[in-house]
Amino acid sequence: MTDLKKEMESNIKYKYSLKSIFAQSLALAGPCFIQIGIGIELTCSTIIIGALANDKNKNGLQPLTDEQASWFGSLLFLFTPLGSALSSLTLNRFGHKTCMIITNIPFIVSQIMFFYANSIETLYACSMLMGLSVGYSGGPSSSYIGEVCEPKLRGALMSATNVFYYVGSLLFTLIYAITLEWRLTVLIGMSIPIATVVVLFMTPQSPMWLLTKGESLKAQRTLGKLRGWPSQETCSSKEFKEMIAYTSSVVYDEDDNETDQNGETSSWGQLLRPEVYRPFRLLVVYIFFANLLSGIQYGPYLVSVFTEFGAPVNVEFTLAFSVFLSTIGGIITIFLISKLGKRFLTFSTLSICSICYILIGLIGVYTTNSNPTTSWLILILFLTTTFMSSLGIMPIAWVLLTEIFPMKSRNITCSAGSAIGYLIAFFLIKYYLELSNLVNFYNTFTLFGISGLFGTVYFYFYLPETENKTLQEISEFFK
Repeated sequence: MTDLKKEMESNIKYKYSLKSIFAQSLALAGPCFIQIGIGIELTCSTIIIGALANDKNKNGLQPLTDEQASWFGSLLFLFTPLGSALSSLTLNRFGHKTCMIITNIPFIVSQIMFFYANSIETLYACSMLMGLSVGYSGGPSSSYIGEVCEPKLRGALMSATNVFYYVGSLLFTLIYAITLEWRLTVLIGMSIPIATVVVLFMTPQSPMWLLTKGESLKAQRTLGKLRGWPSQETCSSKEFKEMIAYTSSVVYDEDDNETDQNGETSSWGQLLRPEVYRPFRLLVVYIFFANLLSGIQYGPYLVSVFTEFGAPVNVEFTLAFSVFLSTIGGIITIFLISKLGKRFLTFSTLSICSICYILIGLIGVYTTNSNPTTSWLILILFLTTTFMSSLGIMPIAWVLLTEIFPMKSRNITCSAGSAIGYLIAFFLIKYYLELSNLVNFYNTFTLFGISGLFGTVYFYFYLPETENKTLQEISEFFK
């Protein structure tokens, strides 16, 4: 009864108008643009590797060997943790807004270098710069979203923000499908980070970060803007007081070391506490299975993957259509996550993706005589996994990142969680071609699908329901 009462109280705790939803949505415009940019950055290798494999689209560069393609496709993910580490070192000092602006600098430089690239070494350097950009953006944008949103809106708004990642990928693939010129596609895409910087200059700081800096009046005014200018009494007597209580145990000194009120534990020392390492362990496992069953290992090689399936389709537009399905799945998640919860969406989408992968593997291995019907069936199953992963496991992974860690360690754990997620992606992409050559292309699907079923069992026992819970309630669960 006590837990039920607390949950009911949390649902009715903050009563703001529709202006609040609009104000919070407007504040997330900057993170949304960042997600569009990330979608472009993570799609660059797919477009360029596919284009260079086509004799008509070399533009001065030779087709990449398997070794070169694996490095070019994965270097971004290898350098992302470095960006995350830099982010964790600067976030406390500069705040979310400034760090989100900084992340666009290496992005813009990489796109300029892409346009003039005439060697594989330049492509490698561009991939490294994009990795720094993606990694640096993870901590500031994720923790910002978790801190500025109401509990009842956090999941939906975070899911809505994730949709813009797919929007970025969709725009980039459509531009290439229309122009068939990868250099021109990159040049057009460079407008996104420029627009992002402009939007971020108008984005408010996080009230929680302002509180940790002792700027309580500015924090209260900012919270008022984020809640649609409710009455001062409403804003200060409820949510703002809880924010003060939530952040009161965190003190930032001049060296950006984070200690509790007793001066006992640094922010890195917090990682040894159960309320931090338990959700961190859960997040790492979740991101692994989300990456594996969303097909991130196939990402840079999708042009050759679709060609291998053998369906009579235009590969460039099929690539764009797969991203379109991801976009639709992400949009649907916004409306389903509050109704069905994260546990149900995780179980259902992970199970469906696993079964589809197993079917692709079995059909591909045991159907020796390829025919259009079989090829279409395999393609449809793969596109089904693309849709279902974007409907559940992929966006939920990033929603969990913003909400399962306590305030004392959130900046570091968000950055570290993002870094580990991208490191996992690096190893999956870098060694996918070797695994495919070792066990056969279609057997990789069977292997990944069986692994996904084990993941479903794990989450049944260890994944809590965090939807419509306050950050404090979620932290208490892991203690």
